Amino acid sequence: MKPILIDGAGFTLEELAAISRNKKKIVLTEEATARIRKARSLVETWVEEGRTIYGVTTGFGALSGVTISKQETRLLQENIIKSHAAGVGPCLPQDVVRAMMALRIKDMAKGHSGIRLQTVEALLHMLNGGVIPVVPEKGSVGASGDLVPLAHMALVLVGMGEADYKGKRISGKEALMKIGQTPIILDAGEGLSLINGTQAMTAIGGLAVYDTLNLLKTIDIAAAMSLEVLMGSNTEFDPRIHELRPYEGQALSAANMRRLVEGSGIISSHKDCNRVQDAYTLRCSPQVHGASRDAVSYASKVIHVEMNAATNNPLIFPETGEFLLGGNFHGQPVALAMDFLCMAVAELANISERRIVRLVNPLLSGLPAFLTSDGGLNSGFMIAQYTAAALVSENKVLSHPACVDSIPTSANKEDHVSMGTISARKAAEIVKNAENVIAIELLCGAQGLDLFTNLKPGRGVEAAYQTIRKHIPHLDKDRVLATDINEMVQLIRKREIVQAVEQTVGGLD
Repeated sequence: MKPILIDGAGFTLEELAAISRNKKKIVLTEEATARIRKARSLVETWVEEGRTIYGVTTGFGALSGVTISKQETRLLQENIIKSHAAGVGPCLPQDVVRAMMALRIKDMAKGHSGIRLQTVEALLHMLNGGVIPVVPEKGSVGASGDLVPLAHMALVLVGMGEADYKGKRISGKEALMKIGQTPIILDAGEGLSLINGTQAMTAIGGLAVYDTLNLLKTIDIAAAMSLEVLMGSNTEFDPRIHELRPYEGQALSAANMRRLVEGSGIISSHKDCNRVQDAYTLRCSPQVHGASRDAVSYASKVIHVEMNAATNNPLIFPETGEFLLGGNFHGQPVALAMDFLCMAVAELANISERRIVRLVNPLLSGLPAFLTSDGGLNSGFMIAQYTAAALVSENKVLSHPACVDSIPTSANKEDHVSMGTISARKAAEIVKNAENVIAIELLCGAQGLDLFTNLKPGRGVEAAYQTIRKHIPHLDKDRVLATDINEMVQLIRKREIVQAVEQTVGGLD
């Protein structure tokens, strides 16, 4: 397996997922190596000259007016790592920490941080060697970067903290020994270079966006299956409708669902029935799914910019021999995008849950109550809808924006912060909840197809149904539904349902 090359730009969500989840290795390009060396050479010259440089020869934040002697610069860098490692709460998942490490290396590869090459390579060796720092999820306010989680990451680099290695949690120093690495002694400016950036929120948000892009296809499949079971019409997918209101996401969702139900014997069978039009959750599915698609597209663009940005302070410019103090570490762009993502994905879960209700309610579906043929003795999918209701209600709470809140820090030196990491964490949780809701809709849709007709659904819906039934049998008598829901979520995450459909009808948008 070829490693992924880390250079100044061009990093993608697919590469981030490959590194963080498939443990693909990374290497620095020669150009990146040269840039890192050039910037570091400038820093060393400035330190020798006794220049005053924020975070290199001064304290941090509100203590930036304190000058640090040349003899104490190394201690300063170690102290920033120790003092800023103040995180609390459960630990970030390992895939997020791996993503965070890769993104920090990516940032430093741009050659504007002033860090030593050997320090970047040590972090890269940790990532490639499977040493994953233990990073508490709470503590970042998302301005001056993700100081707290990145400090916990850097602790292991200097032989402190804890790390996960081959399924065991051990001390950072021991973990480094396992891969033949000694702790780094940080030099001037390096502590700040390691922690001054937006890589925690970008890692969490990037993986959330990556998972949502798959969910956008999956919910179109779920909606098409529900439409078939509920004897809906395919008129609402007619491209002429969507040309008159030309939102890109709306048109893409309509095109997907049109292809999914193509060739449906079910829809053809009720062509001349007396129903005038479908409920909104069916008829307006392209409009609702599509609006979320457009929001996700915006979030994806922001994450792509952030993954390929330089977010340090100060920023070194070797071409002109300057350093500039600025605020690229401020997470406001990511914070806004992640709060938007929260609402977009919550709405996908909302409309999915409403279709679940139509599927399990016999007054709305014409099917046996709760999709079980022996109701009373069996509860069927009754409580699965409760679970979906609980998840969408939780999503509504999580959709309250974090980015509109700001609590000044560092004695009011940092008097506006983004809370972007909170926004990203909320988004990641909402995506997980939505996966479960859509999994329940797919389970109910497949059960409905079993119960009500011998007619074939559209080719895309049929491919999804057959994939589900390959892994999850028809519910003839009550069983533990949590097992089925989890199995369906895994099918969604592994993209098995989407792949089966695309092999039948071609690539979905």
